[in-house]
Amino acid sequence: MRDPQLELVMEPGNGGRCLRAVAGRRREGKNKLSMSQATGSPSPGGKEEQSDGSHRRSPAARRWWMASGATALSCALLTGVTLNTAQADDETPSSILQAGAEKGVSDGYPGVIGLIRNGDSTDYVHAGVGNVSTKTDADPKAKFRIGSNTKVFTATVLLQLEGEGKLSLDDSVAKWLPDAVNANGYDGSKITIRELLNHTSSLPDYFTDLGVQSDYFLNTDPDKAWAPQQLVNIALRQHAPQSAPGEKFGYANTNYVLAGMVIKAVTGNEPRDEIQKRIIEPLNLNDTNFPTDSSISGNYLHGYVHPLNIVTRDVTNSNVQIGGTAGAIISTLDDMATFQRALMTGKLLAPEQLKELKTTVPTGSADKTWGLGIAHMKTPCGTWAWGHNGAVLGYFSEWLISDDGSTQVIHANNEYHLLSPTKGQNDTYQAMGDAFCAARS
Repeated sequence: MRDPQLELVMEPGNGGRCLRAVAGRRREGKNKLSMSQATGSPSPGGKEEQSDGSHRRSPAARRWWMASGATALSCALLTGVTLNTAQADDETPSSILQAGAEKGVSDGYPGVIGLIRNGDSTDYVHAGVGNVSTKTDADPKAKFRIGSNTKVFTATVLLQLEGEGKLSLDDSVAKWLPDAVNANGYDGSKITIRELLNHTSSLPDYFTDLGVQSDYFLNTDPDKAWAPQQLVNIALRQHAPQSAPGEKFGYANTNYVLAGMVIKAVTGNEPRDEIQKRIIEPLNLNDTNFPTDSSISGNYLHGYVHPLNIVTRDVTNSNVQIGGTAGAIISTLDDMATFQRALMTGKLLAPEQLKELKTTVPTGSADKTWGLGIAHMKTPCGTWAWGHNGAVLGYFSEWLISDDGSTQVIHANNEYHLLSPTKGQNDTYQAMGDAFCAARS
């Protein structure tokens, strides 16, 4: 893998009941925690920052969600990390996450929001603004673009279809899409649906195409049409196969565009309609939708690009057809938490399909493996958790959930300029990992 510090990364990822927020637990911006309440985090140069003396310094740490390549909508891959997990006696999971949000804002994010659910208890954190022009506080109830967290929805629908006997994950792509993958040495008859979902298909990522990248980043035509097959064709023409299907892991948005095409071939319906019918409506995810155009309405975070903190661009309205079933969904922290818990506890999948969801393939790191739409990774405290992330123009979000679904941490910010990792991503990710560990202790 190339040095992620130098890579261009572009990203357009409950016990039978939904959780409720516990009254009085939401943290308001006026009650911001000072950074002296947080565990120390590494400075941009790798040296430890000085705390106020009440906390020990943190060792420099490398991200364990690293860039997978020049892939928009792509999930920043998970790699092993050693983080400081020492906390003061008065620190709580929410205070750790809050301090991380404050650090993210000091690093340059306009706003950061976060959520922790542990059992039936829900805490919210926020820092900074959701709208640079109006200076409105970043609202943890606001909508945002979830990017590659969309992939988990797409994988869930295909697993449901298998559970209903309508397909097998071991069906070839060609069985359902005879002519979709048949160029430049690629053969859809040799690639299975399972290999699409766990990213072992060998297919290139269409977002490494400079034309796609530039169209997306410049954002001059946010409602430009991109047909799924058009994106697949762009991917296939990039280079001949570099490995056999099933041989090795290689994250590619192309896999999930094809997964959406399979959903349509099997059901006769648009994949967004199947996601709506099978997930959004049954779980009452009232603030989640799969858009077909660039608009976003209601209470939402504005998304921004300011790569050098010099020029800030509002990119709230950006192209969703480039992402499609790989990265188009809009949601909230609450809705994402409800979906994730329902998924992990078997509310959405039969036992056999839940087992398949959690059956992983190696990624080249001892600290992470990949399932069907979700990753399995080692946390700072040595336990394992499931998660994913999503990075699209103007927005970055990521989450962790315990295997039993009882503990969840999610955070999001409203600035993403297509480079990863940044100091803000490192600092907020460390806070998420530390908060998750504190919640499990």
